[in-house]
This record gives sequence, C-alpha cells and structure tokens, in this order.
Amino acid sequence: MELLPISTPHCRVERDGHVVVVTMNRPEARNALSSDMLVGLASAWAYVSEEAGVRVAVLTGAEGTFCAGADLKAMGTPSTDPDVQARAARIPNFHWKGLLREDMPAKPVVCAVEGYAVAGGTELLVGTDLRIVAESATLGLFEAKRALFPMGGSAVRLPRQIPYCHAMDLLLTGRSITAAEALAMGLVNRVVPDGQALATALEVAADIAASGPLAVQAILRTYRDTLGMPEAEALKVSDDLGWPVIGSADAREGTRAFKEKRPARYEGR
Repeated sequence: MELLPISTPHCRVERDGHVVVVTMNRPEARNALSSDMLVGLASAWAYVSEEAGVRVAVLTGAEGTFCAGADLKAMGTPSTDPDVQARAARIPNFHWKGLLREDMPAKPVVCAVEGYAVAGGTELLVGTDLRIVAESATLGLFEAKRALFPMGGSAVRLPRQIPYCHAMDLLLTGRSITAAEALAMGLVNRVVPDGQALATALEVAADIAASGPLAVQAILRTYRDTLGMPEAEALKVSDDLGWPVIGSADAREGTRAFKEKRPARYEGR
C-alpha cells in the first residue's frame, strides 16, 4: 500500500488502488482520540470523497484495538506537529468531520474492529456503513454513566439504525456489550475470529470496489438524502439520482460484461 502524505503521527492513511485504509495509530493509548488523530481522520474522509479513483474506505485501529474513545486532554491540546497544526487551522470543525458527524464521505466506509471500540470508538462505528467485528471485541457508549453526552451523534443515529429498545439500553445504561450481542442487535454486519477483522473488511471493500462506483455512491446518497421524508417524496429523490446511473456508460459496461461472462471494467462515468 502507498502511504499518503495526509497521514499524521496518530492517523495512518494508505491507498491500494480503489481502496483507502485509515488506521488510528495511537496504540499506547488504545487509539484514544486526539486532535492529531482527528485532523488525520478529517483529512482522510475529504480525500476519500474528492478522489475520483477512490471507491471505498476501511477504518481500523493499530495493534489490536479499534478506539477506546476520547482522550479529553489530548483532544483539547493542539498537535505538536507543525504541519498538523496548520491543517487543523484550515479544516473547520475538524473534530466533527473526523468523527464522521459532519461532511460524511461520499463513498462507503467499512469498519474493522478488534479489541475495544467504546465511547467515541462506538460513535465512529455508528458513522460507518458496514461493520466487521472480531469475536472478543468490546463495544459500548459509556457517556451517560460518566454524566457525559455522546456528541458524535449516536443519540440521534443509533435509534435509527437498531431497534429502539436496544438503542436506549446502550445509550442510557452505559453498559458494554460483546460482539455477539452487537450482531444480535443488528449493530454490526459480521463477527469474525480475532485477528481477522481487517482482512475480512478488505474483502468486503474489494467487493464494493468491484461494483459500479456511480451506483454505489447514488445508493448511499439516496439513503442519506431521504432520511425522514415521506415515501412519495423520497422516491422522487431516488429517481433523480437513479436515472443518470441507469443511463451511464458503466451501466452499459455492466450489461456487456454479464453477457460476455467476464468481470466488468467500470470507469465511474
């Protein structure tokens, strides 16, 4: 993989073809969120959205831990890296963007979780589109137990993603849950053996990257743009986004590839 210059000391951003891998890289603190890390995450999501050749991102944590939440002291302290300091000044609300609360990527994000994904770690997970979790992973939103609030958006998003009673259980009790419980709630897609979350997430990302990028992005945007709309109104938005995909060169290539029994070669046009 190619290490991209938008990386920071606490956030490694790499690219392999159509796939970008974003690694929270502060293992000595269980990859707890810092200003340096959030600047790197915000930069990564902007890159994923803006680079035409990127089709999917994978988010993971270094050395067997996803993210143990916010390091309040480190999040309130500027990075000691001059380049990161300069970038932070140029990115409005980099904290919210890094946490996937604002300006979410236009392409799917697949989450690969090992170890702890708690508090801000679970909030990041809730902001992703597909979630692969190792069997011994621990998840949970601890904020209420500490008299805090889940500012990453989970109080809004979680009840929209899983049944209300499960969402309130997590949000109000602040208890931790296992990977198996998260799967049963519908919070994650797959539970895999320990050490296999990233490899499995990369397989999922490869499947997404092999699909038509215009179709993938239009499906994602349709979901986001129609949240809360009545069905008739939402279908109009769906049609506005869907018909250009149906008429695209990629759609014609997909039909040809099916008829010729070969892999499709999509170009995003």
